[in-house]
Amino acid sequence: MKSEGNELQVLEKYNCLLFDLDDTLYSLSSGLSQHVTKNIEEFMVQKLGIEESKVPELCVSLYKYYGTTLAGLRAVGYKLDYDEYHSFVHGRLPYDILKPDLALKNLLHSVPVRKVVFTNADKRHAGKVLSRLGLEDCFEGVMCFETLNHTNKGNDNVEEDENAVFDINEYSAAPNAGIALPKSPVVCKPFETAFDQVFKIANINPQRTLFFDDSIRNLQTGKRLGLNTVWVGSSHRAEGVDCALESIHYIKEALPELWEASEKTEGVRYSGKVAIETS
Repeated sequence: MKSEGNELQVLEKYNCLLFDLDDTLYSLSSGLSQHVTKNIEEFMVQKLGIEESKVPELCVSLYKYYGTTLAGLRAVGYKLDYDEYHSFVHGRLPYDILKPDLALKNLLHSVPVRKVVFTNADKRHAGKVLSRLGLEDCFEGVMCFETLNHTNKGNDNVEEDENAVFDINEYSAAPNAGIALPKSPVVCKPFETAFDQVFKIANINPQRTLFFDDSIRNLQTGKRLGLNTVWVGSSHRAEGVDCALESIHYIKEALPELWEASEKTEGVRYSGKVAIETS
């Protein structure tokens, strides 16, 4: 099956690989993300008292405007404890559906470039996923929720009316330029602030970094900030994407320059489910 990618500009050797975690280092087909979605919806009903029939639409709206459900819930006026939220959403996941990935482990270890994880998830979840995959020793560091959000409580000095919750569904149905969307205290992808903080904390030069993510929104933000981007889980060309691979396992086929390969193929090289334009 043919896949496509834009020309990947290699101006100088990469010195960092920045990886998303969920649905990037393991396949969406694992089903773990479906369990996350289910747990988020149950949290909204059981802990926040939101009417069950309204939850799916609300999740879509919150994700659209705030990047994550948690960031959106805080923005529109719900008070919640971050630790409780993460425990409810991730603490009940069937992590055993993830299996050790020796092939990916060997592949990552063989890349002579520093590697960092950048996820919106909490530290505990990231640790469990990496442990289940057998990849915990493959990365220099993990940039996670706690890295970018220095409080574990949902009372981040934000002025709130306890009786008022902004109706994001109504706004989404009929956006009004005259109404200012409430801001979220949560820092997360796909917003530039999150990337800028990660660059600073992890000492990352975006121009010399390859960013792997399954989210086109995250990739497009990264591209605007100078990152070279790789869309994982897709084989189709899109704006803001330098390279697309259906699986992270095709990284060596798609990007042999990471291994300082001496051969350079002209034209377009196709290999399995990967295609990179090189001229």
